[in-house]
Amino acid sequence: MSENPGILRRLFGAAWRGLTRIRLVVSNLLFLLVVVVLIALLTGGPGTPLPDKAALLLNPVGTVVEQKSLVDPLAMLLNEPMPEEREVLLADMIDAILWAKDDPAITSLVLELDQLSAIGISKTGELAEAIAEFRDSGKPVVAWGDSFTQTQYLLAAQADTVTIHPMGNVLLEGFANYQWYFAEALEKLSVNVHVFKAGEHKSIAEPLLRNDMSAGEKAVSQRWLDALWAQYTEQVEQRRQLPAGAVNAYVNNFAETVAGNNGDLAVSAEQAGLVDKVLGRSAANAWLASVVGATDEYGDYQAVGFEHYVTHARPPLANFTGKPQVATIAARGMIQDGDQPAGSIGGDSLALLLHDAIDDPGIAAIVLRIDSGGGSAFASEIVRQKVLEARQRGKPVVVSMGSVAASGGYWIAAAANEIWATPATLTGSIGVFGAIPTFEGLLQRAGVHTDGVATTDVAGAFRTDRALQPAVSATFQAAIDSTYERFVGLVSEGREMPREDVYKLATGSVFAGTDALELGLVDQLGSRRAAVKAAAKLAGLQPDEYISITYEDAPDPGQLLLQQLMGSARATLGSPGSGWPQSLTAWQARLQAGLQILQSLDDPNSVYAHCMVCLAP
Repeated sequence: MSENPGILRRLFGAAWRGLTRIRLVVSNLLFLLVVVVLIALLTGGPGTPLPDKAALLLNPVGTVVEQKSLVDPLAMLLNEPMPEEREVLLADMIDAILWAKDDPAITSLVLELDQLSAIGISKTGELAEAIAEFRDSGKPVVAWGDSFTQTQYLLAAQADTVTIHPMGNVLLEGFANYQWYFAEALEKLSVNVHVFKAGEHKSIAEPLLRNDMSAGEKAVSQRWLDALWAQYTEQVEQRRQLPAGAVNAYVNNFAETVAGNNGDLAVSAEQAGLVDKVLGRSAANAWLASVVGATDEYGDYQAVGFEHYVTHARPPLANFTGKPQVATIAARGMIQDGDQPAGSIGGDSLALLLHDAIDDPGIAAIVLRIDSGGGSAFASEIVRQKVLEARQRGKPVVVSMGSVAASGGYWIAAAANEIWATPATLTGSIGVFGAIPTFEGLLQRAGVHTDGVATTDVAGAFRTDRALQPAVSATFQAAIDSTYERFVGLVSEGREMPREDVYKLATGSVFAGTDALELGLVDQLGSRRAAVKAAAKLAGLQPDEYISITYEDAPDPGQLLLQQLMGSARATLGSPGSGWPQSLTAWQARLQAGLQILQSLDDPNSVYAHCMVCLAP
């Protein structure tokens, strides 16, 4: 018998050896990448001393958020995120500005916003408050960019001086709320969607039932859109010292103005008083260098990025001072059942975090920072019960609303001692819905029929290939009505409002923060920092008797180290290049948010308190 291995054995052996070599090569490449990251950190990361004289550079890339989503460190290393996929902490931006105002090495604040994808009026307002304090220190604030989108410009307008490139523009258009409607498409597909809702204007159901927006929903949307746009234009006109109505005139007469300037968009913005200087990049750099008072080794104006700066300026081990603590807990994203990672709200995981804060003897008060359009009613109730428990055990809870705290977000908030919102917060949307699609018509069109037997009247009644049984429909609507009554009741109890008054507001309508204050849905208008002060006051603490901390789950140490290394390396090695065209970024973000909602419908009773229109500005 031949001792030579067979051809199949030789082929498998060669394949295995090849795979082994590939595995070794990949492992070595990953090791080399980690070494490169470590070298970058050691040579240019947070350990690098700050310049003796520089501007603080506020140059956010991506979306400004209350809490960063959990990102796998290896994926972060191997897959460069698009700018619009990156997330920037609002707290980091505010902290950097406030620390820099008293830092003698920081001479000015420079806003570079070309890669800012999304922030919203509410978060911009909180940043504007910090920028105003920086300006009050006597240091100049300047905004420089090639162009400014509507999102970017509201933040840029907070500067003393705004400059754009000669080929740039300031693109303002106003706010709108347009939705996709699927009634005709579902009819053509023979798909039956059975919608159950409570709340007259619970608009999340409309796209499934209509081909257009109802008159009632148009009136509701127009009200909060007008409120937000009025805030936007007022802020710009006040900061730019423009007459009332100047921004609307710029938007509505844009075509005529540009034509009168031979198509020059930059000059049109300058004539409208929206910008102060129109400068090319070299001229802008020379001007910025004169403002900052220093240049780097390459001749560029000397600046330190806010993410790099905040790692130096943030006080170490702040929670070991022995002082009582006011803990801020972030609740950002879709509210879902169970445990959820950072960037989403899990009923169980957020409740556990609140439980730990309640048990922590060093924590005197809690600020729950909500930035959520809602989600699972069941998960919302799990969290609300923990808020009540904190109050019962003597720890005040103040809710600080971010850009949105509606539906399930308001369900949670109603239990707090006090509710603080920004003027531009979207809140309310007190209503409940559920939906069950059935596909029997679509299957029948394809020649597929469902038939059989069951032991009870309802066995098999929840199959989506059968028509929805009347008993199931009645039961589901009863559950929706019961949850709605519970929602109204907890708002009545938490806000100490007569139930009849709550019914008037519990139509599913959305309110801007200013309207919510007048209606009694919130107690005060103010930033997260104002909410922290209010929580400390409720706990009986004077301003110098406590420290403010961020309270969050401790991630896996190895994963945290890798994520910090990757993030610090990105800050050291530079920002990513451009991804989607700017005009597509908002559409892409809206589509992704809508898909995330569909993927997150996990309430055990299929009952939701969610605000779909809160995806709009």
